[in-house]
Amino acid sequence: MQAEFRAPRRRTRVQEEYEAPLPVSRIPEDWTPFRAQLLNQHVLVCHPDHIQKIHNQGYFGKGILSRARPDHSVSDQWEQHEGLFLPTISQCRYEELLRWAGSALFAQGLDKEAVNQTLLGLSQPMGMEDVRREMGGEEPGVEGGVSPHTKRLRLGSAVEGGVSPHTERLRPRSEVEGGVSPHTERLQPGSEVKLEAKRSCRLDLNPDTNLDPSSDQDSDPGPDPDPWAPGPGFVLVVSDSEVCGRIREVRRTPVSLNEYLQLSLEEAFFLVYSLGCLSVYLHQEPLSIIQLWRKFRSLRPDFVSSFAAYQHFRSRGWVPKGGGGAKYGVDLMLYRKGPPFYHASYSVVIERADDAFRGSGLRPFSWRSLAALSRITSNVSKELMLCYIIYPADLSEAELDSPVCLSRLKVQEVIVSRWVSSRERAEQDDI
Repeated sequence: MQAEFRAPRRRTRVQEEYEAPLPVSRIPEDWTPFRAQLLNQHVLVCHPDHIQKIHNQGYFGKGILSRARPDHSVSDQWEQHEGLFLPTISQCRYEELLRWAGSALFAQGLDKEAVNQTLLGLSQPMGMEDVRREMGGEEPGVEGGVSPHTKRLRLGSAVEGGVSPHTERLRPRSEVEGGVSPHTERLQPGSEVKLEAKRSCRLDLNPDTNLDPSSDQDSDPGPDPDPWAPGPGFVLVVSDSEVCGRIREVRRTPVSLNEYLQLSLEEAFFLVYSLGCLSVYLHQEPLSIIQLWRKFRSLRPDFVSSFAAYQHFRSRGWVPKGGGGAKYGVDLMLYRKGPPFYHASYSVVIERADDAFRGSGLRPFSWRSLAALSRITSNVSKELMLCYIIYPADLSEAELDSPVCLSRLKVQEVIVSRWVSSRERAEQDDI
């Protein structure tokens, strides 16, 4: 019986262009392998340029501080202050960031006096000349004392130069399932600078991603370190005063929160094994394909089945996402082109079976639980798909220790539809 294919529902508000998925070219001279770090059972991409390219060209991963696209910023409100666009936060929010910074300093073993002195130095208001000097250098003869690099605003980087030459094109922020925020407005003249500054300001505070300061995760995979690594930025602190009105002061950000891209194990291995455009490092040493396969199998007992399903759908042009499936009780959500363009078409449950479709299910279903899952899926305008990964009877455990076993696995898709008696009666009456 052949399942009926339903056209995916296109999103009504799409404000970005579709980019060719990775890899763009197979010529080794045309591209450099991206780099990721295996940390605390998570695969993180830390280099800013690699983050944007991996996410934009195939919609792999999600931001660790964002719901989908890695574009987290210290503030969603920006103001122009004496010729510079700066993120704006309230006085109470700034004091909260100071407390976070103090807790981090105490955790490093500093005494109370040293912490207080450090926070006092951070919270001092800064003059605009000092800000411009740190953000790109003040050049004589330039109007307003601002260099051309400073006008493009590499906020969040205290290094010389201002803007990375690899700055990606501007894209609006996406929300749930990669969609567009209802608060996203059309780009107005002059807003490109503001959005570019917001994207360049990457902040860094996440207890699950405490990277070793001596490591070079944020460095370029090449021999030279990345000169555009994000550093301390500046914020415009707005305080309410009954006497003097709203006072605006430019201060340093107490904490630097870098937005990293988190890849699922299936996404990471697909980029390494199927596309060959990613290298995963553990303790600053690159992992081979066999090492990475065995490592992922030790982290996830069902990794072989889940990756076989992921590779199957990717090879057929779908964009599988695992994060959104958790709230619907499934393993994967399938998108056409990517989450910013279409709503998910299918909710996928992955099951392991033998040649006779027997075996212990990864998610044992009763008729009641299957009917409930089908009802939930139809209520969100999706179709429920059971994806069976069929293992040959003679497949040994030793063969599963290598990704070569994927060539012996078969994939069978089954669409589950809910029978509605009233709908069936209406169709019979029409006939």
